[in-house]
Amino acid sequence: MEKWFNVGKIVNTHGIRGEVRVISKTDFPEQRYKVGNTLYLFMPGATKPIELTVKTHRTHKNFNLLTFEGLENINVVEKFRDGILKVPESQLGNLEKDEYYYHEIIGCLVATTSGAEIGKVTEILSPGANDVWVIKSPGGKEILIPYIEDVVKKVDVKEKVILIEPMEGLLS
Repeated sequence: MEKWFNVGKIVNTHGIRGEVRVISKTDFPEQRYKVGNTLYLFMPGATKPIELTVKTHRTHKNFNLLTFEGLENINVVEKFRDGILKVPESQLGNLEKDEYYYHEIIGCLVATTSGAEIGKVTEILSPGANDVWVIKSPGGKEILIPYIEDVVKKVDVKEKVILIEPMEGLLS
């Protein structure tokens, strides 16, 4: 059975030429939304995904705007609202050293290099220069950890463990 990975959600249309507004959930939007790439649209209640080929991609504000081959009209794409764009596991490429897919990091246990358990990664934010990992502590508190060399010392996605060296004030 094919495993699918979420890359975005269509939240609205944009203009009248079939452009859709996507909230990206992918680690590599420039790669995923590249012209010619195939994405699969999963609609609520549908049994089979709709295969779509990216015709254009651009960013506007906090959204990725996409058009698809043969679907250049607002009336055709309007029904795609609330659909989830996914890719099969077979489309996941090989990564460079120290690069990870979101799904590999989410769920990992985070501890300091001295052995203190911090919590588990629940979400990854991409605000700009570097990703920020949201850690939920056993007490329910959310802690934000920047994914930078000075803080993240070791990532073991096989064992689902991340070791960090917190900077002063990071955990308080």
